[in-house]
Amino acid sequence: MSYLESLRVFVRVVELGSITSGGRDLRLSPAVASNRIKDLENRFGVRLLNRTTRKLTPTEIGRAFYDNARRVIDTLDEAEALVSSFSGRPQGVIRLTAPLGLGRRLIAPLIPPFCKENPGVEFRLRLSDRNVNIVEDAIDLAFFLGEPADSALKWRKIADCPRVLVASPDYLSRHGAPKAPEDLVDHNCLLLRYPRSPEFYWVLQTDDGPQKMMVSGRFDTDDGDVLTTWALGGEGIANRPLYEVAADIKAGRLVEVLPQNRPLPAQFGALTPHRRLQDPKVRMFADFAVRELKKVFDR
Repeated sequence: MSYLESLRVFVRVVELGSITSGGRDLRLSPAVASNRIKDLENRFGVRLLNRTTRKLTPTEIGRAFYDNARRVIDTLDEAEALVSSFSGRPQGVIRLTAPLGLGRRLIAPLIPPFCKENPGVEFRLRLSDRNVNIVEDAIDLAFFLGEPADSALKWRKIADCPRVLVASPDYLSRHGAPKAPEDLVDHNCLLLRYPRSPEFYWVLQTDDGPQKMMVSGRFDTDDGDVLTTWALGGEGIANRPLYEVAADIKAGRLVEVLPQNRPLPAQFGALTPHRRLQDPKVRMFADFAVRELKKVFDR
């Protein structure tokens, strides 16, 4: 078993690019993870990783070993999934990812009740508004807002998520409310951006169909909740999912801007690598999550 555990550590260290990150992902200290790697290198008498102060990369033989070790781990996971499908008791870890705000509000609350009914399942929930490489990061299930670009992934639509433009009453009293989409060029638009993100625009609904508006502003961030905080603070206009700001609109803390030209709704759904959907615990949680989340958007 210790050899298999060492293989798992090695695979995650290569995928995440550091011993600390690989160990943390498996709930191991950096010292334990490092010892697992040394055990493998001592076992074979070769160096598997090149280590510098800034970077960790597999050696040539380390890369070849990784490719085969990844297949071993995948085969073992598939075998365990097959057994659990017959036993009716799902076991093991599910790795999830979701955007920050959506993950906090909608996904995280689903995990405790599912685990109560399925005590053999553990979760690793990773929240980020950045694009995540689902295959490289070994994600089992990714909740996603937008249009999935990778055709190698299985897409399961949950709902259309309405979006709105919002600003605080204070901001609008100081700068005026835009009357048409073209007026946004005169406003500080609060932007969700991340390194290497494409040129920024909002697609608004108009009488002539969807219209792409190139917008700009002094503030951008890769955390959607920060955009809402800035909007509440009177700093500009934000493009947010309606479910995230509905309470603020109802309470008068935010005002919907250009309600006749709302942004196009975002598709909300779940992405799964095809082979992992066969894992009973992943399939069970996906079915459970989709069922519960549809209730939220059907209200």
